[in-house]
Amino acid sequence: MENDTSKPTPLSIGIDLGTTYSCVAVFQNGRTEVIPNSYGNRTTPSVVAFSDVVSPDGHVNSIRLIGDGAEIQKKLDPANTIYNAKRFIGRKWDDPSVKENISK
Repeated sequence: MENDTSKPTPLSIGIDLGTTYSCVAVFQNGRTEVIPNSYGNRTTPSVVAFSDVVSPDGHVNSIRLIGDGAEIQKKLDPANTIYNAKRFIGRKWDDPSVKENISK
């Protein structure tokens, strides 16, 4: 009996959302493969940063940095950087621990 190659191969995607680093993997054809990020790293810093960039014509554009770029931005502009956010999942905005961490 021949293999029917017209059927799509089932796959699963797993996300490890870590407090410090995160990673994504795919399980396909009986094996797991970690998907590298745009820098070729198999893990990505769990950091997001927001910044405004002024273009040469004077327009202000808001940008979002994720992972390695956000990690660099964290040192330059920590007030506009979100990190260690995993501990806030499931908490309400008015939770005392959330308010305490926002003020830091």
